[in-house]
Amino acid sequence: MHTDPDDPRRPTRRIQVRDVAEHLRDVLRSGPQGGHDRVITGISDDSRTVRPGDLYVALPGHHAHGLDFEAQAAAHGAVAVLSDRPSPLLPAFVVDRPRDVVGPLASWVLGHPSHDLQVHGITGTNGKTSATYLLDTALAATGVVTGMIGGVVVRGPASTRPATRTTPEAAVVHRTLAEFRDEGVQAVTLEVSSHGVSLGRVDGVRFRTVAFTNLGPDHLDFHHTMEQYFAAKAALFTADRTKAAVVNIDDEYGRRLAASVEVPLWTHSTRDARADVYADAIRCDLHGTTFTVHTPAGSAPVRLSLLGPHQVANALTALTSVAAVDGDVLQAAAGLETLAGVPGRLERVDSGEGVLALVDYMHNTSGQRELLPFLRSLAPERRLVLVISATGERDPGKRFPLGHTAATYADVVVVTDDSPLSEDPRVLRDAVAEGAFAACSARVVVEADRRRAFDIAVAHTGPGDVVVVAGRGCEPRLVSGDTVQVFDDRDELRRALHDVRRTPASRVPRP
Repeated sequence: MHTDPDDPRRPTRRIQVRDVAEHLRDVLRSGPQGGHDRVITGISDDSRTVRPGDLYVALPGHHAHGLDFEAQAAAHGAVAVLSDRPSPLLPAFVVDRPRDVVGPLASWVLGHPSHDLQVHGITGTNGKTSATYLLDTALAATGVVTGMIGGVVVRGPASTRPATRTTPEAAVVHRTLAEFRDEGVQAVTLEVSSHGVSLGRVDGVRFRTVAFTNLGPDHLDFHHTMEQYFAAKAALFTADRTKAAVVNIDDEYGRRLAASVEVPLWTHSTRDARADVYADAIRCDLHGTTFTVHTPAGSAPVRLSLLGPHQVANALTALTSVAAVDGDVLQAAAGLETLAGVPGRLERVDSGEGVLALVDYMHNTSGQRELLPFLRSLAPERRLVLVISATGERDPGKRFPLGHTAATYADVVVVTDDSPLSEDPRVLRDAVAEGAFAACSARVVVEADRRRAFDIAVAHTGPGDVVVVAGRGCEPRLVSGDTVQVFDDRDELRRALHDVRRTPASRVPRP
């Protein structure tokens, strides 16, 4: 698409308000009463980021409605609004379910950017972020210009910015894809959450591949049952959304998905040599992970700087996605070694005192069962100290198991506060602690103050021990009600390692 030379991000297609009304005629409850000649050059659902010429999408939310911020959007140059309510301020397109409309409409307004890109989606309970980083690295190793829309960052050739959620709202997804296209990107990795699917955030995106990592109990406050959760993920693997499916058949739900998809299927495994892409000779230690990958194009050794056997499956997700688009999978395999790490995913924090200190996003029991045996194996004769917590407004049913599983593997468990949001932090803390105490196998310390909890955890360690802060990864803030506190677990663990003076008296015998 040609672009305005004064703003390389703005399309020059002349779409007027009347054109949008015609495009939406089958779903419009009421259309604009004026302003039909106004030209729409973009789309935004955030009044703070509206640019002149944008169609402002005003969605209903949990605590506010997008129309509450319409005046700000208009002040920034919005020329019309799409919502479920009429507006006296801007020409309004009123539809019953705006979320169902935004994705396809944004794609159309912006010239269908996903059609011009090789878009790779990655979904699953655990491993999405790591697999997204690995696939971005693998594609780049084959000479492809890449962009990434992930749960940690949104990154293209021209800029990198922090992500606000795992999968952005549909208007942001399509606008980012359009920016990537105009920057010369050829392939994009897109992290897709089950919320993202259910709330229409990837509607209108044409995927070249969609990959499934695994499925375990999580987000049941939203989906209610595992079957509904699985159905949300499986909805991505249809012919109208993707040209190919990439599935981990080591996972029970992956095998179910593989048996049901009607698009070309690519499978990977660390157990079944009949898979399209298979790994063996797996070795994991403090220095990283190595394995041999077997593909239709041949076999190759792979070395990862990432820690943990679970990263083998994530690497296979990346390599199988490359194979599915006829990329040079062996070149991609060689390139994976260049990925130094993934933020907040078993990320090392230098202690300088012989303690292995890690920060990880591990926030559910399936993630714990993947990682904790590996962490236990790193120092079988030393202490494994774990800091855990639960976020508010999430599935309350996982809090007790979170504590119980942690205490089953760790020697010392420190239960502390996370972001309670609107909940009472004591309720969250007590539920996790109850599970930890019930395991009857670890020393359990309860400390509400997160900074103090880090100090306590570090005080229980000595040379050769392992301390892990789990649950938040690289999230930069704690939120309690209307209070937002800057708090990066990596920085705070580094501080605790530096500040806490360890003495023999501070050591606590292993249970």
